[in-house]
Amino acid sequence: MAAISVVGCWSTHQEATVRVLVALLTLPFTVLPAPYHDPAFGSACEFLSFGEGERPPWHVIMRDPLCVEYAKQDITFDNGGAARFLLAEPMRIAVAVPACRYWQRDHWSVQVSRGEPPLVAWDGSYWFDKRSGRAAARVRNFRIGGEPTTVDGAVSAVRGYSPELADALIRLDAGISIPLPPSLFCR
Repeated sequence: MAAISVVGCWSTHQEATVRVLVALLTLPFTVLPAPYHDPAFGSACEFLSFGEGERPPWHVIMRDPLCVEYAKQDITFDNGGAARFLLAEPMRIAVAVPACRYWQRDHWSVQVSRGEPPLVAWDGSYWFDKRSGRAAARVRNFRIGGEPTTVDGAVSAVRGYSPELADALIRLDAGISIPLPPSLFCR
């Protein structure tokens, strides 16, 4: 029942984002994905931290590697936090796409109002390296209703709504690393 109320609060944009993620994670791979690992360029990262709803400035696209950390813990429905989140995401995506080497860490929390336990929360780590042709993702530290849970608990909470998302969470538990077509522009 709780999974339905959580998902029922999602916007069309959030649902579309989840559907794209699920589609990517359920693609048949010609090469089996490997477990998650931090990127080889990780030691060269100087993380830029951005607060709730904060958009990165356009000039960060000049950084190589581009390493960012986003707070996404004020995705609330009563104080405009969800709207600020949705308004910041297009710029966050726009600076990531042209990057040759990109690493994003973020901390998600969705709640009805500030001060209430989160309906759902997790931490994510996602990176790609267009030079080496690799990409990876991992989500962890799941919390439902403010209580820590395992990936199995998160899977149980969403399976009734979206079996595809539940299966994707199982794959993301250990994280995945997949081949990515290298870019000629990123040498």
